[in-house]
Amino acid sequence: MIETIKLGTLRWSHLFRPTEEELQALQDHYHFHPLDIEDCKSPVNLRPKIDIYHDYHFLILHFPSMDIQGEFVEAKEIKVFWGKDFLITMGKSHWLIKELFKQEQNETLAGQKMTIESSDALLYKILEYMIEDTRKLVDLIDQSVDTCGKELFSRKPEKTIEKISITRKNVILLNTILKPQMNLFNKLQSGAIRGFADNMENYWGNIMDSYQRAWDIIEDDRELIIGYSKTFDSLQVNKTHEIMKILTLIASIFLPLTFFASVFGLMIKLPVREYMQSNLIISGVMLGIALFVVIYFKIRKWM
Repeated sequence: MIETIKLGTLRWSHLFRPTEEELQALQDHYHFHPLDIEDCKSPVNLRPKIDIYHDYHFLILHFPSMDIQGEFVEAKEIKVFWGKDFLITMGKSHWLIKELFKQEQNETLAGQKMTIESSDALLYKILEYMIEDTRKLVDLIDQSVDTCGKELFSRKPEKTIEKISITRKNVILLNTILKPQMNLFNKLQSGAIRGFADNMENYWGNIMDSYQRAWDIIEDDRELIIGYSKTFDSLQVNKTHEIMKILTLIASIFLPLTFFASVFGLMIKLPVREYMQSNLIISGVMLGIALFVVIYFKIRKWM
Protein backbone atom coordinates (compact mmCIF):
# COMPACT_ATOMS: atom_id res chain seq x y z
CA MET A 1 0.00 0.00 0.00
CA ILE A 2 1.32 3.42 -1.00
CA GLU A 3 0.81 5.97 1.77
CA THR A 4 1.31 9.63 0.87
CA ILE A 5 1.61 12.89 2.78
CA LYS A 6 0.92 16.09 0.81
CA LEU A 7 2.93 19.10 1.94
CA GLY A 8 1.84 21.83 -0.41
CA THR A 9 3.37 20.93 -3.75
CA LEU A 10 5.63 18.37 -2.09
CA ARG A 11 4.56 14.74 -1.69
CA TRP A 12 6.16 12.11 0.53
CA SER A 13 5.17 8.52 -0.22
CA HIS A 14 6.23 5.47 1.75
CA LEU A 15 6.00 1.80 0.74
CA PHE A 16 6.62 -1.27 2.86
CA ARG A 17 7.61 -4.34 0.85
CA PRO A 18 6.21 -2.91 -2.39
CA THR A 19 4.35 -5.29 -4.68
CA GLU A 20 4.82 -5.68 -8.44
CA GLU A 21 1.64 -3.67 -9.05
CA GLU A 22 2.78 -0.81 -6.81
CA LEU A 23 6.21 -0.64 -8.46
CA GLN A 24 4.61 -0.71 -11.90
CA ALA A 25 2.30 2.12 -10.86
CA LEU A 26 5.31 4.17 -9.78
CA GLN A 27 7.09 3.54 -13.06
CA ASP A 28 4.00 4.45 -15.08
CA HIS A 29 3.47 7.68 -13.14
CA TYR A 30 7.06 8.89 -12.66
CA HIS A 31 8.79 7.05 -15.53
CA PHE A 32 11.61 5.76 -13.33
CA HIS A 33 14.46 3.87 -14.97
CA PRO A 34 13.66 0.12 -15.29
CA LEU A 35 16.96 -0.79 -13.58
CA ASP A 36 15.95 1.22 -10.50
CA ILE A 37 12.66 -0.64 -10.38
CA GLU A 38 14.58 -3.92 -10.65
CA ASP A 39 16.72 -2.85 -7.69
CA CYS A 40 13.53 -2.27 -5.70
CA LYS A 41 12.45 -5.85 -6.43
CA SER A 42 15.73 -7.37 -5.23
CA PRO A 43 15.19 -9.65 -2.20
CA VAL A 44 18.76 -9.06 -0.90
CA ASN A 45 20.48 -5.93 0.33
CA LEU A 46 22.30 -4.09 -2.44
CA ARG A 47 25.42 -1.97 -2.17
CA PRO A 48 24.76 1.68 -1.17
CA LYS A 49 24.74 3.97 -4.19
CA ILE A 50 23.15 6.96 -5.88
CA ASP A 51 21.98 7.02 -9.50
CA ILE A 52 21.62 10.56 -10.89
CA TYR A 53 19.09 11.45 -13.59
CA HIS A 54 17.98 14.82 -14.91
CA ASP A 55 14.60 14.74 -13.11
CA TYR A 56 15.26 12.54 -10.07
CA HIS A 57 17.92 10.70 -8.06
CA PHE A 58 17.72 7.10 -6.83
CA LEU A 59 19.48 6.23 -3.56
CA ILE A 60 20.13 2.98 -1.76
CA LEU A 61 21.23 3.56 1.82
CA HIS A 62 22.05 1.27 4.73
CA PHE A 63 21.68 2.08 8.41
CA PRO A 64 22.46 -0.20 11.36
CA SER A 65 19.95 -1.67 13.79
CA MET A 66 19.99 -4.40 16.42
CA ASP A 67 18.44 -7.75 15.59
CA ILE A 68 15.33 -9.11 17.32
CA GLN A 69 17.45 -10.69 20.09
CA GLY A 70 19.23 -7.38 20.66
CA GLU A 71 22.62 -9.06 20.33
CA PHE A 72 24.01 -8.45 16.84
CA VAL A 73 23.98 -5.48 14.49
CA GLU A 74 22.25 -5.87 11.14
CA ALA A 75 21.89 -3.59 8.12
CA LYS A 76 18.53 -2.04 7.29
CA GLU A 77 18.15 -0.97 3.68
CA ILE A 78 16.28 2.12 2.51
CA LYS A 79 15.56 2.95 -1.11
CA VAL A 80 14.72 6.55 -1.97
CA PHE A 81 13.40 8.17 -5.15
CA TRP A 82 14.29 11.84 -4.77
CA GLY A 83 12.67 14.32 -7.13
CA LYS A 84 12.04 18.06 -7.15
CA ASP A 85 8.51 17.87 -5.74
CA PHE A 86 8.38 14.32 -4.38
CA LEU A 87 10.19 11.87 -2.15
CA ILE A 88 9.44 8.14 -2.18
CA THR A 89 10.90 5.89 0.51
CA MET A 90 10.63 2.12 0.62
CA GLY A 91 12.17 -0.87 2.30
CA LYS A 92 11.68 -4.33 3.75
CA SER A 93 10.98 -2.95 7.22
CA HIS A 94 9.06 0.11 8.38
CA TRP A 95 11.47 0.69 11.24
CA LEU A 96 12.39 4.36 11.89
CA ILE A 97 11.26 5.65 8.50
CA LYS A 98 7.76 4.39 9.21
CA GLU A 99 7.89 5.97 12.66
CA LEU A 100 8.88 9.35 11.23
CA PHE A 101 6.34 9.03 8.42
CA LYS A 102 3.49 8.32 10.85
CA GLN A 103 4.60 11.21 13.04
CA GLU A 104 4.45 13.66 10.15
CA GLN A 105 1.22 12.10 8.87
CA ASN A 106 -0.48 12.60 12.26
CA GLU A 107 0.70 16.21 12.41
CA THR A 108 -0.68 16.81 8.92
CA LEU A 109 -4.05 15.26 9.83
CA ALA A 110 -4.14 17.42 12.96
CA GLY A 111 -3.82 20.50 10.80
CA GLN A 112 -0.27 21.35 11.81
CA LYS A 113 1.56 22.87 8.89
CA MET A 114 4.89 21.23 8.13
CA THR A 115 7.71 23.73 7.75
CA ILE A 116 9.52 21.61 5.13
CA GLU A 117 9.16 23.14 1.69
CA SER A 118 11.49 21.10 -0.50
CA SER A 119 12.37 17.46 -1.12
CA ASP A 120 15.97 18.27 -0.16
CA ALA A 121 14.88 19.52 3.26
CA LEU A 122 12.69 16.44 3.74
CA LEU A 123 15.54 14.11 2.79
CA TYR A 124 17.79 16.00 5.20
CA LYS A 125 15.27 15.52 8.01
CA ILE A 126 15.04 11.77 7.30
CA LEU A 127 18.83 11.38 7.16
CA GLU A 128 19.27 13.41 10.34
CA TYR A 129 16.71 11.19 12.09
CA MET A 130 18.42 8.02 10.89
CA ILE A 131 21.95 9.16 11.74
CA GLU A 132 20.85 10.21 15.22
CA ASP A 133 19.62 6.67 15.81
CA THR A 134 22.90 5.37 14.33
CA ARG A 135 24.84 7.49 16.83
CA LYS A 136 22.88 5.97 19.71
CA LEU A 137 23.71 2.47 18.47
CA VAL A 138 27.36 3.40 17.96
CA ASP A 139 27.50 4.76 21.53
CA LEU A 140 26.02 1.48 22.78
CA ILE A 141 28.71 -0.54 20.97
CA ASP A 142 31.35 1.91 22.23
CA GLN A 143 30.22 1.22 25.81
CA SER A 144 30.41 -2.50 25.09
CA VAL A 145 34.02 -2.06 23.93
CA ASP A 146 34.85 -0.21 27.18
CA THR A 147 33.25 -3.05 29.16
CA CYS A 148 35.43 -5.57 27.33
CA GLY A 149 38.51 -3.59 28.35
CA LYS A 150 37.46 -3.61 32.01
CA GLU A 151 36.72 -7.35 31.97
CA LEU A 152 40.06 -8.39 30.48
CA PHE A 153 41.37 -9.47 33.88
CA SER A 154 38.14 -11.11 34.94
CA ARG A 155 38.28 -14.60 36.45
CA LYS A 156 35.55 -15.75 34.08
CA PRO A 157 37.42 -16.14 30.76
CA GLU A 158 34.51 -17.90 29.01
CA LYS A 159 32.17 -14.92 29.49
CA THR A 160 34.94 -12.44 28.66
CA ILE A 161 35.88 -14.08 25.35
CA GLU A 162 32.19 -14.36 24.43
CA LYS A 163 31.69 -10.65 25.14
CA ILE A 164 34.78 -9.70 23.14
CA SER A 165 33.75 -11.92 20.21
CA ILE A 166 30.23 -10.49 20.03
CA THR A 167 31.47 -6.90 20.35
CA ARG A 168 34.17 -7.45 17.73
CA LYS A 169 31.61 -8.84 15.30
CA ASN A 170 29.31 -5.85 15.88
CA VAL A 171 32.17 -3.40 15.34
CA ILE A 172 33.06 -5.13 12.06
CA LEU A 173 29.41 -5.09 10.96
CA LEU A 174 29.10 -1.38 11.76
CA ASN A 175 32.29 -0.77 9.83
CA THR A 176 30.97 -2.55 6.73
CA ILE A 177 27.66 -0.65 6.95
CA LEU A 178 29.08 2.84 7.44
CA LYS A 179 32.21 2.78 5.27
CA PRO A 180 30.62 2.45 1.78
CA GLN A 181 28.44 5.55 2.34
CA MET A 182 31.21 7.92 3.41
CA ASN A 183 31.95 8.85 -0.19
CA LEU A 184 28.26 9.39 -0.96
CA PHE A 185 27.68 11.83 1.91
CA ASN A 186 30.97 13.55 1.13
CA LYS A 187 29.79 14.19 -2.43
CA LEU A 188 26.57 15.71 -1.10
CA GLN A 189 28.55 18.01 1.18
CA SER A 190 31.02 19.05 -1.52
CA GLY A 191 28.30 19.72 -4.09
CA ALA A 192 29.47 16.98 -6.45
CA ILE A 193 25.91 15.64 -6.15
CA ARG A 194 23.41 18.44 -6.66
CA GLY A 195 19.94 18.36 -5.18
CA PHE A 196 16.84 20.27 -6.23
CA ALA A 197 17.03 23.16 -3.75
CA ASP A 198 19.59 25.90 -3.12
CA ASN A 199 21.58 26.64 0.02
CA MET A 200 21.66 23.03 1.27
CA GLU A 201 25.45 22.75 1.52
CA ASN A 202 25.53 23.51 5.25
CA TYR A 203 22.81 20.96 5.93
CA TRP A 204 24.62 18.24 3.98
CA GLY A 205 27.78 19.28 5.82
CA ASN A 206 25.98 18.71 9.12
CA ILE A 207 24.95 15.23 7.95
CA MET A 208 28.55 14.50 6.96
CA ASP A 209 29.89 15.74 10.31
CA SER A 210 27.50 13.54 12.29
CA TYR A 211 28.26 10.56 10.08
CA GLN A 212 32.00 11.22 10.35
CA ARG A 213 31.83 11.30 14.16
CA ALA A 214 30.06 7.94 14.21
CA TRP A 215 32.63 6.55 11.79
CA ASP A 216 35.56 7.86 13.88
CA ILE A 217 34.16 6.19 17.01
CA ILE A 218 33.82 2.86 15.18
CA GLU A 219 37.34 3.15 13.76
CA ASP A 220 38.74 3.74 17.26
CA ASP A 221 36.65 0.89 18.64
CA ARG A 222 37.92 -1.41 15.90
CA GLU A 223 41.51 -0.77 16.94
CA LEU A 224 40.64 -1.14 20.62
CA ILE A 225 38.71 -4.39 20.30
CA ILE A 226 41.49 -5.92 18.20
CA GLY A 227 43.97 -4.91 20.90
CA TYR A 228 41.72 -6.29 23.65
CA SER A 229 41.35 -9.56 21.77
CA LYS A 230 45.12 -9.93 21.37
CA THR A 231 45.69 -8.96 25.00
CA PHE A 232 43.14 -11.52 26.18
CA ASP A 233 44.78 -14.21 24.05
CA SER A 234 48.18 -13.30 25.50
CA LEU A 235 46.82 -13.44 29.05
CA GLN A 236 45.31 -16.86 28.45
CA VAL A 237 48.52 -18.16 26.85
CA ASN A 238 50.54 -16.77 29.77
CA LYS A 239 48.12 -18.37 32.26
CA THR A 240 48.46 -21.70 30.45
CA HIS A 241 52.25 -21.39 30.57
CA GLU A 242 52.13 -20.69 34.30
CA ILE A 243 49.96 -23.77 34.87
CA MET A 244 52.27 -25.94 32.76
CA LYS A 245 55.26 -24.51 34.62
CA ILE A 246 53.78 -25.42 38.01
CA LEU A 247 52.85 -28.91 36.83
CA THR A 248 56.35 -29.40 35.41
CA LEU A 249 57.93 -28.30 38.69
CA ILE A 250 55.71 -30.67 40.67
CA ALA A 251 56.56 -33.51 38.29
CA SER A 252 60.29 -32.66 38.53
CA ILE A 253 60.16 -32.80 42.33
CA PHE A 254 58.25 -36.06 42.52
CA LEU A 255 60.08 -37.87 39.72
CA PRO A 256 63.25 -38.69 41.74
CA LEU A 257 61.10 -39.45 44.79
CA THR A 258 59.03 -41.89 42.77
CA PHE A 259 62.16 -43.55 41.45
CA PHE A 260 63.65 -43.77 44.95
CA ALA A 261 60.43 -45.22 46.39
CA SER A 262 60.21 -47.74 43.55
CA VAL A 263 63.74 -49.01 44.14
CA PHE A 264 63.19 -49.55 47.88
CA GLY A 265 59.83 -51.10 47.18
CA LEU A 266 61.43 -53.98 45.32
CA MET A 267 61.58 -57.34 47.08
CA ILE A 268 65.38 -57.39 47.20
CA LYS A 269 67.81 -57.11 50.08
CA LEU A 270 69.28 -53.68 50.53
CA PRO A 271 71.76 -52.66 53.27
CA VAL A 272 69.40 -50.08 54.76
CA ARG A 273 66.66 -52.65 55.37
CA GLU A 274 68.67 -54.16 58.23
CA TYR A 275 68.28 -51.04 60.39
CA MET A 276 65.32 -50.57 62.69
CA GLN A 277 64.86 -46.98 61.57
CA SER A 278 65.00 -47.79 57.84
CA ASN A 279 61.66 -46.09 57.17
CA LEU A 280 62.84 -42.91 58.82
CA ILE A 281 66.12 -43.03 56.89
CA ILE A 282 64.37 -43.49 53.55
CA SER A 283 61.85 -40.74 54.34
CA GLY A 284 64.67 -38.39 55.34
CA VAL A 285 66.60 -39.11 52.13
CA MET A 286 63.48 -38.49 50.05
CA LEU A 287 62.79 -35.21 51.89
CA GLY A 288 66.40 -34.18 51.31
CA ILE A 289 66.11 -34.88 47.59
CA ALA A 290 62.89 -32.84 47.44
CA LEU A 291 64.53 -29.90 49.26
CA PHE A 292 67.59 -30.12 47.00
CA VAL A 293 65.41 -29.94 43.86
CA VAL A 294 63.43 -26.98 45.23
CA ILE A 295 66.57 -25.07 46.21
CA TYR A 296 68.19 -25.84 42.85
CA PHE A 297 65.11 -24.50 40.98
CA LYS A 298 65.12 -21.34 43.09
CA ILE A 299 68.82 -20.76 42.43
CA ARG A 300 68.21 -21.12 38.68
CA LYS A 301 65.11 -18.87 39.07
CA TRP A 302 62.82 -21.46 37.58
CA MET A 303 60.29 -20.89 40.33
